[in-house]
Amino acid sequence: MKKSKHGMRRGFACIFYGAPGTGKTETVLQLAHRTGRGIMTVDVPNLRSKWVGDTEKNTKAIFERYRNYCKRTDLAPILLFNEADAILCKRKEGAENSVDKMENAMQNIILQELETLDGILIATTNLTGNLDTAFERRFLYKIEFPKPTPEESKHIWHTMLPEISESQAFELAKQYAFSGGQIENIARKQIVNAVLTGNESIGMESIREACKTELFNTNNTRRIGFC
Repeated sequence: MKKSKHGMRRGFACIFYGAPGTGKTETVLQLAHRTGRGIMTVDVPNLRSKWVGDTEKNTKAIFERYRNYCKRTDLAPILLFNEADAILCKRKEGAENSVDKMENAMQNIILQELETLDGILIATTNLTGNLDTAFERRFLYKIEFPKPTPEESKHIWHTMLPEISESQAFELAKQYAFSGGQIENIARKQIVNAVLTGNESIGMESIREACKTELFNTNNTRRIGFC
């Protein structure tokens, strides 16, 4: 593992956390774009296998593939664990069943790899309430992505739907505490409806109906976070 002139290891890991749609993944993509780095995205669900030992092999293979990727490029690429809630949860003490043992083994491998990481790892998650303390200690940067303020939300509304006025955008911003991703969903629905109906005018009534649908989905969708 390479070290800096100060004797500290050069690799580091960070975690982006916050509600869905607040821009965590997009920020990773923009960081890679602006710094000229590649991204290696880990498909977290595919790490697990029903076959004994395969989950551990899959996890080790991810880091081996990342090391090989680093060797082929001048700038360290970003290893992205997107929506990593399920693998960062607290380890099971005294695990007896095979599933818990497999989960613990997978987490232990990731923890070991983080200790010797010579590159950049970014994990994104919607929840941090059940984050294992061992993972928490290994993330050098812990960055929260809050929902936008009304003023920020107004800008997003007006950017996504330039047909509405700034005062209408601010009205929507104050009434609905949506993330940027949710506002984008609503804007896309308006554009699709305009194409399907042939009516290019986008009115506040139509937008509010889409907002109600988004609120319904938000309030009734159960998301499984950390274990």
